[in-house]
Amino acid sequence: MDAFSVATSDPASAERQARGSEARFDIFDKCSTAEGNFGPQRQSGDTYFTRPLLDDKPGPRMHFDGRECVMWSVNDYLGFAGDPELRRIAAATAAEWGASGPMGSRMMSGTTTPHLDLERSLADLCGKPDSVLFNYGYLGVLGTIQALTEPDDILVMDKMSHACIVDAARMSATGRNLRVFRHNDLASLERLLKSVQTRRKGGVLILTEGIFGMTGDCAPLDGIVELKEKYNARLFVDDAHGFGVVGPDGRGASALHGVMDKTDIYFSTFAKAFASIGGFSASEHSVVEWIKYNARSQVFAKSLPMIFVKTAQRTLELMATDGDERRRRMWHMSRLLAEGLRSMGFEVQHVPSPVVPVLLPSARVVDCMTWSRYLRQRGIFVSPVVYPVVPRGMALFRMIPTASHTEADVEETLAGFRALRDEFSLDLAVDPQVVRTVYGPDAATIGQDYARMAG
Repeated sequence: MDAFSVATSDPASAERQARGSEARFDIFDKCSTAEGNFGPQRQSGDTYFTRPLLDDKPGPRMHFDGRECVMWSVNDYLGFAGDPELRRIAAATAAEWGASGPMGSRMMSGTTTPHLDLERSLADLCGKPDSVLFNYGYLGVLGTIQALTEPDDILVMDKMSHACIVDAARMSATGRNLRVFRHNDLASLERLLKSVQTRRKGGVLILTEGIFGMTGDCAPLDGIVELKEKYNARLFVDDAHGFGVVGPDGRGASALHGVMDKTDIYFSTFAKAFASIGGFSASEHSVVEWIKYNARSQVFAKSLPMIFVKTAQRTLELMATDGDERRRRMWHMSRLLAEGLRSMGFEVQHVPSPVVPVLLPSARVVDCMTWSRYLRQRGIFVSPVVYPVVPRGMALFRMIPTASHTEADVEETLAGFRALRDEFSLDLAVDPQVVRTVYGPDAATIGQDYARMAG
């Protein structure tokens, strides 16, 4: 989830508990309550923290609430959103194909040569035999996992996995066949894999993100690969925030750890580094063919429109020519921002991605909203992240430096954070147990390793 994330307030929780098992005879009854996701904000018509209205094209500076803000909540890692060449390709494709072409699903009338060319290009970049396109990343995760798993299969999922993985796992597994291991905890994963061996009736699929989008850390994919081979399991990696961003030539987290060849299904989306729409799964040819014919979210969906196919193909070409320079600028901005915040006393973990996760000294929603409002009113747009997106007891500002940001953007932002710290007299210390809960039991050691990798 990329928007401001907030737990349902205590009044709504109390209301649910008080009602208990009270019957409802109209499915609309709940719609007039403060229940559900962001219930109080929905009832109040809030558009400041939930569903904020941004008035500009995505970029490093956007207008919000009547003022220009430095934008740290847009996942345009490589700065492709404003690239004039990609806009030219998009305009030319729209002029030729319109918004409708091609019509129909891939199974019927929606497969074209450019679709097949893009799938080959993506597979080649990932070092996989084949790949399959999806219209959205979310639907790609749902479709891939649903297509490959059966009722007797066991799904083993990292606790911090994105909502699309959670939903796919819930849809694809009965309660007894879904297991959750502690975030980035290999010992926890091995205990689960060992426990299912004696009574397993089907396959085992490990589900994890590559780069975790909220916290910026990376799954220990080399260790996970060792365990999946030891216990005869398969591995699905959703690398939405890693593809194009980390690893040699931007080939993602699996390539960063040197285990792309042992990642059974590598998935990513065009919504982050590509600043577009769509996604893909890459794997063995027979596996990809199975997904093409059995992923309901694609078999029964209209083909990915040509405007996104053509721009994605051109984005791949631009990545090959100037991707290294874009990543250099992105990393430069990330390091300036992270080091500046650390020098002021803010808790910013060393992570192998450009994400700058600022751990906050309070997890109270009211504090997060107050601090976020203060920064936004100073022209610094940040989005707090709290439970249920991250575990109870912690909160953070997830900040996304991009190749389009400038040193002036960073300096202005650091001045805003310095003023926040001083005006509210913030004690910036974060409970070490919270850090371990969020980043795993080896957070300190891994963070030191990443700091050394960053130079």
